[in-house]
Amino acid sequence: GMSGGAAVGAALLALALAATGEAAAVLRDGGYEGLLAAVHPRVPEDGRLLARLQEMITEASSYLFNATKGRVYFRSVKILIPPTWKEKNYEKPKHETYEKADVIVAAPYWKHGDDPYTLQHEACGKMGKYIHFTPSFLANDYVTDIYGSRGRTFVHEWAHLRWGVFDEYDNDRPFYVTGQNQVKVTRCSSDLTGIYVCEKNSCSDGSCVINKLTGLFKEGCAFIPERNQTAVSSIMYMQSLSSVAEFCNEHNHNREAPNLQNQMCDYRSTWEVIKNSTDFENDLPLTNSSLITPPSFSLLQKRERVICLVLDVSKTIAGGNWINRLHQAAELYLLQIVEENTYVGIVTFSDKGEIKTHVHQIVSDKARKQLASYLPTAPGGKRANVCAGLRLACEVIRKKEGHLYGSEIILVTGGQDNSTGRCFSEVINGGSVIHTITVGSSAAKEIEHFSKETGKLDFSDLLDVFTGIMSRSGDTFHQSVQIESAGESVAEYTQLRRTVTIDSTVGRETFFVATWQSAEPPEIILTDPIGRSYTVKDFELDSVFHVARLQIPGTAETGDWAYTLINVHLAPQVLTMTVTSRAANSTLPTVSVKTYMSKDTTYYPSAMVVYVQISQGFSPILGASVTATVSSENGDTVSLELLDNGAGSDIFKNDGIYSKYLFSFSGNGRYSLKVRVQANRTTVPQTAMPWSYAMYIPGYVENGKLKMNPSRPPAIKNNTQVRRGDFSRTAVGDSFTVSAVPTGPYIDVFPPCKIIDLDARMEDDKVILSWTAPGDDFDKGQATSYEIRTSETPLELRDSFYNTTFVNTSTLSPQHAGCTEIFVFKPEAFTTGNITVIYVAIRAVDEVFLRSELSNIAQAVMFIPPMAYPPSNLKFGVSTILKWLSTLEMDLCYQKSH
Repeated sequence: GMSGGAAVGAALLALALAATGEAAAVLRDGGYEGLLAAVHPRVPEDGRLLARLQEMITEASSYLFNATKGRVYFRSVKILIPPTWKEKNYEKPKHETYEKADVIVAAPYWKHGDDPYTLQHEACGKMGKYIHFTPSFLANDYVTDIYGSRGRTFVHEWAHLRWGVFDEYDNDRPFYVTGQNQVKVTRCSSDLTGIYVCEKNSCSDGSCVINKLTGLFKEGCAFIPERNQTAVSSIMYMQSLSSVAEFCNEHNHNREAPNLQNQMCDYRSTWEVIKNSTDFENDLPLTNSSLITPPSFSLLQKRERVICLVLDVSKTIAGGNWINRLHQAAELYLLQIVEENTYVGIVTFSDKGEIKTHVHQIVSDKARKQLASYLPTAPGGKRANVCAGLRLACEVIRKKEGHLYGSEIILVTGGQDNSTGRCFSEVINGGSVIHTITVGSSAAKEIEHFSKETGKLDFSDLLDVFTGIMSRSGDTFHQSVQIESAGESVAEYTQLRRTVTIDSTVGRETFFVATWQSAEPPEIILTDPIGRSYTVKDFELDSVFHVARLQIPGTAETGDWAYTLINVHLAPQVLTMTVTSRAANSTLPTVSVKTYMSKDTTYYPSAMVVYVQISQGFSPILGASVTATVSSENGDTVSLELLDNGAGSDIFKNDGIYSKYLFSFSGNGRYSLKVRVQANRTTVPQTAMPWSYAMYIPGYVENGKLKMNPSRPPAIKNNTQVRRGDFSRTAVGDSFTVSAVPTGPYIDVFPPCKIIDLDARMEDDKVILSWTAPGDDFDKGQATSYEIRTSETPLELRDSFYNTTFVNTSTLSPQHAGCTEIFVFKPEAFTTGNITVIYVAIRAVDEVFLRSELSNIAQAVMFIPPMAYPPSNLKFGVSTILKWLSTLEMDLCYQKSH
């Protein structure tokens, strides 16, 4: 154990023992079971949505079965209905929540109409987060003209979500020039037939005109497919065509098309990627394929949350002020965090358990205070009998509900009890979720074992862990938002000074809470954005439990609030400040921050990725500064600056998902994650489409006649994002385990990270390459050199890089990670004059000759104009502009790296 003083700074181990995982659906004998679809709580009640979801997935099941050549289908599906809809004797969910759904039905992604899309944030072959359908996509029939039948659209999105493949069309580059100098449409397979039609006034007589500078069609030209085709692929291009029933495979895959599938998956066809997935490892086609039955559906509806706190008051927990800290954290939870209308009960345990109170519903501040009055104030016996506590919690929950389904238990324990295995599984199998917070580093092996099976662990301060236990219902209006969580050991007569920003999306029920350790409270000075000041006298003080709390009346002022805590005690002590608030307005979603790790365990030297998603509703927030602090059990911390720049670990630029590689660890064991987000400038609204969506089809040719669909609705001009201004947030992430870290001197085993944004363009007879510099170790530091090679086929680069044409890079020395590199060279292949397309790829090398994975393969097209064409309006050549850009960029990079 530790002495009283040391325990205060001790890391806390929190195990959220819930059955969590990326995807809810599990594959067994060819059938996906437990696919979870959830309707967002703000969607108005509409029975058609449930019927349409069922029709869509039923149709998708047999289409998917045929498309995967008799390998997989949907066997059972759960649909989670919002608590706001009328009760109709639906089943009660166990562990299913909106946040875990594979498929969500919710208002549109902030301005992109009804395109279904999949949120993908990782590399080729990795699962996505969810598929998003809008209510009007499900309810209105006009959509089938545009996207094809809903079941087929579902399969297109399922392939994104489950197998990590990408689209084979590209709205930014709808056409490309082939090696034979012909203009073709970006598609897969190339057997699909159709005509080129001009929709905009850039074309005189409705026919498509070639732009002589690019060799491509002028803007406004569209490819209109024949309604009746013979081509059978591909589902990732145009699943709406009746003949299309397969994914593109290695035989019919179009390798020339400049689409995301080629770029992200190294020119592999979608079927090659799908066949490599773990779903298909040992899954042979089913023999009696005629016997697949339609999926079975169960409709679930959760009402209010029911929670029981189970608190360890035994003397096993080191440190005399354990009860104080437990009281501080649990009280903060009851007074500020837990949502309105939740039912909460409290149980304590040491040798034996005690029900402090049966459930009360939180209907007012008075009810919150009443609940807090039942919190323990004194320690109990020597031993900790966790099972005794859990059994009483079940009794408290069953008294209210009759069963454990959908209930939650927050267990806080010193973790010394080794006989907990059986009662844990009983509770979890009964349908309850256990959030376990284990204090001190001596968590019992039983609990460790459980967390591996059914959930994740994390470290952090008790207050932070409590504030992170939110409802997973998807309704952010009632949720508490953590604006600030700061804590530091402060020397005598020194201060902790910080500024927090309250933005316009929050401000209701705003609390500033300070805690301290010594007998007398610190001095507190808090100033709001319009200059009003608050001091200790304005705070509600609890001298027994060392908490000062101030609730700002009404809606808190928007802007910067500055606080100072001064330690007036004669010795150093830990001072903390926590700031929480709730949504100001029920129609405007709050800015929310979610964190996730790429995996929950890693073996050195394999890297992990930290992801932080920042959004308001479904609108991504750009330009925030995001810092993740990773702490080990022994207190070592590493800080990472996360980026949304489309390089390194960040697959897509400007999708509001910020990320960074994490690869250096001080030792084996558990690590926790805490994130601070600060935005100090207004973020420009994003016009880019979400990735991985179903294609909007402009029209069809049917029996020689052109039938156009209504043109795509223009993006709704929406200024909520422009006016947002500054905000700050903190969030605590799940913890993760690291093993096999070597002891002894550091040996460089980390290569530079893969370059994923290589771009090649032509000017005269030169190729201009640009990319983001990787580091010496992944995305940190500086590489030593680059190897650049070219080929006439992308596959040769991919499969035998060192047999391809070498490019001399002796003049090129790598910049600091994150900077833009520009390199111009003259390819030998073009001197012969009959080659028009070359492919380029790069590897970065560090000083111990570790090489990065091969970059994405870029395509450079040497366009030979059909006639001489004076570039009248080009005052500056491309290279002049590039030089000017790169000097700007280098200045920025130089400042960053020094």
